[in-house]
Amino acid sequence: MITLDDIRQPIANRLEEFEQFVRSSFNEKEGTLLAEMVEYILSSRGKGLRPALTMLVAAATSPSGNFGKRTMLAAMLIEMIHTASLVHDDVIDESAQRRGKASVNARWQSRNAVIIGDYILARNMDIGLKSGQYDLLTHIIGNMAVLCEGEILQSDHAGKLNISKEDYFDIIYKKTASLFGSCASAGAMSVGAPRKTVESMHRFGEMVGMAFQIVDDILDYTPDNNTGKPAANDLQERKITLPLLEVMEQATPELKQQILSAVERAATEPEAVEFIREQVERYNGVDRARQTLQRFLQRALSELSALADTPYRQAMIDLCTFVAERDR
Repeated sequence: MITLDDIRQPIANRLEEFEQFVRSSFNEKEGTLLAEMVEYILSSRGKGLRPALTMLVAAATSPSGNFGKRTMLAAMLIEMIHTASLVHDDVIDESAQRRGKASVNARWQSRNAVIIGDYILARNMDIGLKSGQYDLLTHIIGNMAVLCEGEILQSDHAGKLNISKEDYFDIIYKKTASLFGSCASAGAMSVGAPRKTVESMHRFGEMVGMAFQIVDDILDYTPDNNTGKPAANDLQERKITLPLLEVMEQATPELKQQILSAVERAATEPEAVEFIREQVERYNGVDRARQTLQRFLQRALSELSALADTPYRQAMIDLCTFVAERDR
């Protein structure tokens, strides 16, 4: 089974350098609440998949296989946008946990969590502007509006319970896949890759991101998942995702109405969650969702055919396998 360490191995010596770069960039005055909160957030970031993707693409598309501070900057800008978005997501969703630890809002209250998320975004943009790398900054920062749009779309559909597959794919593109696309294309841009290569890497990242989010949504239906968040969390927040959409596409009007009624009650009634899970199992909702994520990953792999056969390209291939197999 492919592990995240396997994927990181070709750039392992650069990841420590990246961590030092991030911490030196977000170096707050010791002994302050701001420093405590920033340190907590930085130490709770999780997989580091997005900066690793940026660096792998940079190495894979660079003629020399090398990359410098410009790539590190691109990776950090994206990683900190993602990090701030998770802090804000936990406030919106009133989540008490993030990756098995207390969320920022649970530890310091929602007001402070919103402020620290805003601070990270502002500091991140300031670092980007002062770097003078305006092409990278313009390419990456535009994604912030897309992320916000995705969150609002999801909230609107959760309130109305009227989501279609087309709506779902639009939401996960904006909330997840678009940032993965920026990770990959920014990596190629950072080493001066040709425009055609940058565009191809952007498509690669988008397809990986779509698959990544679908796996997240599948894991919500897995009682023994290792995500650090409780199972059925999406259902309790009235979020209808791909496994359930696959069921509703096959359901009779009567069953569809029963499912929607159960979603409305899922936050307070465990039996409603169990009813939904039974329907997902009965109609093979998870298996059908897995078929869809495999199609996205095949499209991602097709974008790698023009790259030279290097350990970095192999790690990107392995990333696709990792996304399909992950349980956290």
